Amino acid sequence: MAHARAYVGLDIGTTKISAIIAEVEKGGSVKIVGVGVAPSEGLRRGVVVNLEKTVASITKAVEEAERMSGIPIKAVYAGIAGDHIRSINSRGVIAVSGRESEITPADVERVVEAAKAVAIPMDREIIHVIPQGFIVDDQDGVKDPVGMSGVRLEAEVHIITGAVTAAKNMCRSIQRCGLKVNDLVLEPLASAHAVLAPDERDMGVVLLDVGGGTTDVAVFYEGSVRHTAIVPLGGSNVTSDIAIGLRTPIDRAEEIKIQHGCALAAMVKPEEDLVVPGVGGRPDKRISRHLLASMIEPRMEEIYQLANREVKKHHYADLLGAGVVITGGSSLMEGAVELAEQVFQMPVRRGVPSGLTGLAENVRDPRHSTGVGLILHALDAEVSENGNGSGGDGREPLDRLLDWFRGLFS
Repeated sequence: MAHARAYVGLDIGTTKISAIIAEVEKGGSVKIVGVGVAPSEGLRRGVVVNLEKTVASITKAVEEAERMSGIPIKAVYAGIAGDHIRSINSRGVIAVSGRESEITPADVERVVEAAKAVAIPMDREIIHVIPQGFIVDDQDGVKDPVGMSGVRLEAEVHIITGAVTAAKNMCRSIQRCGLKVNDLVLEPLASAHAVLAPDERDMGVVLLDVGGGTTDVAVFYEGSVRHTAIVPLGGSNVTSDIAIGLRTPIDRAEEIKIQHGCALAAMVKPEEDLVVPGVGGRPDKRISRHLLASMIEPRMEEIYQLANREVKKHHYADLLGAGVVITGGSSLMEGAVELAEQVFQMPVRRGVPSGLTGLAENVRDPRHSTGVGLILHALDAEVSENGNGSGGDGREPLDRLLDWFRGLFS
């Protein structure tokens, strides 16, 4: 039976790798047809440190998704994160060359190229160039200037850069599995597609994706991304704190965190307790749940404070009417929303992918926000004619990298 066009989002995280397959139905709704999840080995803070283990984990997740959907996967949209990611805002200016001073799509392309002309180190490459807004002569706040009249066109853009080697190793891991990389997408931008409503982006919102190895921050205002940052701490740091504090192995500490963890000690009743398995033949011990929460709270608070510091770097911090949306695996912990409200002093909600059909229940979970978002990003990228919105030009990221290298030596 012939299948509809399938899109695959591959979320390569520090603790898990997930592959999500979706088809677009006639009405435009996204139907989830396959989900595969595998424990992630070979990554540290979102960066590949062991290629063979990463390839094995990706293969496992992809094969599980293929079995569930019955669709062979050939190409994927992959997420990229890690503390090597940096972002800057830039501005470009051009003179409008069209007849009767009418702005054409070519002018928009030229002004975005002019804004891209910033000095970046040789070991970094541009991953995304996202237009925030345009200024036609002295009229600012223009979203789409095509067809307008003017003699001077300015563009404000958000440029996201990453380490060339990190992007290359990510692409290589995926290609070693026999898959083509359609595009590399910054993970918080992907997650935003899945969990943020358009009115939240307009009013101003902070997206916080609290993953295993890193916490991704994205600030939106007036419909555009204004700032992105990666905090090099995540849920695995909380697990390490529990393992050290309770003198228990990492895998047991992870189980205890998921089953009994609470990010806000004040929410735990004093009489609640739990059993911690002994190590190396030692007897099990009983501790209060309040003690466990008092180990978790300082680390979660530190993650939120570092994210809040990133938000406050920009003057948009006081204009964020929609508050904060937290997603990612660690956002499922009891008390995570309440603690975030205390730190950010803004309303906070948990973000979950919605508006899907098919196996929607399988992905209605903050842990799948990035995977679902990658599929929605792919659809958006296809809809946008010029490709500027996705920062891509339809070629593989590795091809763009090779061209970039050739440009250095030509």
